[in-house]
Amino acid sequence: MTKKYTPFNKPYLTGKETTYIEEAVASGKISGNGMFTQKCQTFFEDTFQIKKALLTTSCTDALEMCAILLNINEGDEVIMPSYTFVSTANAFVLRGAKIVFADSKPDYPNIDETKLEALITNKTKAIVVVHYGGVACEMDTIMRLAKQNNIFVVEDAAQAIDSYYKGKALGSIGHLATFSFHETKNIISGEGGLLAINDNQFVDRAEIIWEKGTNRSSFFRGEVDKYGWVDIGSSFLPSEVIAAFLWAQLENIEKIQSRRKNIWNQYYQGLLPLEVDGKIKLPKLPNDTTNNGHLFFVLCNSFKERSELISFLKAKNIHAVFHYLSLHKSVFYKSKHDNRVLINSDMFTDRLLRLPLFFELDDETIKEIVIEIKAFYES
Repeated sequence: MTKKYTPFNKPYLTGKETTYIEEAVASGKISGNGMFTQKCQTFFEDTFQIKKALLTTSCTDALEMCAILLNINEGDEVIMPSYTFVSTANAFVLRGAKIVFADSKPDYPNIDETKLEALITNKTKAIVVVHYGGVACEMDTIMRLAKQNNIFVVEDAAQAIDSYYKGKALGSIGHLATFSFHETKNIISGEGGLLAINDNQFVDRAEIIWEKGTNRSSFFRGEVDKYGWVDIGSSFLPSEVIAAFLWAQLENIEKIQSRRKNIWNQYYQGLLPLEVDGKIKLPKLPNDTTNNGHLFFVLCNSFKERSELISFLKAKNIHAVFHYLSLHKSVFYKSKHDNRVLINSDMFTDRLLRLPLFFELDDETIKEIVIEIKAFYES
């Protein structure tokens, strides 16, 4: 009998999404910045101690807002990890920035904070950190470096909702931060994102950029008697339909997070014997950080081994996938890179394998996946 197919991801619905969407439609206010938008933004501000939260149509849009807010111009340098999704870089390239790629840490895909100081020049405008898998970068060191050199820090917290560093929520530490609600994330709205503003100097302008460069929000609050075009911007805010869907998810965040972390722990405990035997390496969480169960990965010993394991699991109807390709070697950016070798970024590109992880992944299937991986290494 053919074993049932186990996808890499399956979006989880709480059951309230369509109810709230119907409420949004019935309200007659579906274009954005209505009741559900306000609920979601207030949730982030209150729960994660963010000064100002603005929903966006994607995390990519939120990153583009960051680039505008930081006044990124032609020739400005922005430091970020090479091991990340293209949106992290694209947002700043669109404003004319030169991207300076940093290597990952030897034992985790996050940016190596010990390599940053050597990359800072008088043209450096910002450091963008990516909390890979919802695990925090070394933010004390990064924020200290930024302060010493008068540069800004943007947290790409696309994967990091409800995760913490020394008791502070990821996304609340840098000057600006971004979140994603893509269907592959813990909390979803199909597509969607959020800009977190933690430095008061950016609050007023962010709202203007968010509203296509107008002071429309101030007008509706009665702060000005008319509104007009006062800055650059774009249509970054999502519809109330997206916000309504998202609110149904946020209401269930504790339930969702609890299950995802439980799945993560089952993988870790089940595969630990393989690490003890030197067959694979498992994720290592730094001290003073938490795990939000966004993804679970194993590190194979070579590119060839990973390819063979992917094929082996595929034959068992289990969909496991690799992740990022180092951006410094991309077709678009290779000629612009300064030829530094980023050995750890390339290592994760070649050897990291993500396993299925979604809310409805049952315990029996998790055990079967672990058994199959063990069988691969024992064959």
